[in-house]
Amino acid sequence: MSRIFTTSVASVWVHYVAKVERKGRTTDELEQVVAWLTGFDAAALHRHLDAGTSFEDFFAQARINPGVALITGKVCGVDVQQVEDPLMQKIRFLDKLVDELAKGRPMAKVLRTPQPA
Repeated sequence: MSRIFTTSVASVWVHYVAKVERKGRTTDELEQVVAWLTGFDAAALHRHLDAGTSFEDFFAQARINPGVALITGKVCGVDVQQVEDPLMQKIRFLDKLVDELAKGRPMAKVLRTPQPA
């Protein structure tokens, strides 16, 4: 088992916030990304952060968006679609979305919103 599985989401959250804010994005936008991926609204997210929920428990309670199949690309040199462990893949999906947000991608693209034809 990877150490990240038992790490609290709150301990990594501060790094996600710093990363996106450094690039001119907001915590509200980051919360939107997490809500899209997990189904947790801001209040539920903050309950998990306050409780020190581990990544394992956080994702066990999440309702993963079926649109995750649209998340492609690499995180730390690893293709997110090729990650074999289901929990690690969810964590990498979150990392990828945070990276895209920090890189300035439009929110509609980060959230995989279908574009009108």
